[in-house]
Amino acid sequence: MSAQVMDASKKTASLVNVARGPTVDTDALVAALKAGEIASAGLDVIDPEPPATDHPIYSLNNVMLAPHRGSATVKTRRGMAQLCVDNLLAGLEGKDLLAQAN
Repeated sequence: MSAQVMDASKKTASLVNVARGPTVDTDALVAALKAGEIASAGLDVIDPEPPATDHPIYSLNNVMLAPHRGSATVKTRRGMAQLCVDNLLAGLEGKDLLAQAN
């Protein structure tokens, strides 16, 4: 998301990025938040990642930063691994993988 897009947004808008850091121009986001061009941001990712400890994003009170490690628990990683195994086996058996999710 560029500075131009943020400038065209409603001033009450909240930007949420859980995709990839480079999806949002971080410098433009900081400027838009400081200028009140958008109201807030919730970020699971940022570019660069991790930002330097003195990055200006840390000084903003209208930003919620979450560590991009939400799936780093043992339980979650085991579940992800099991899902991969289940899908691989289903694929080898010629089953519809989408049906496995239901």
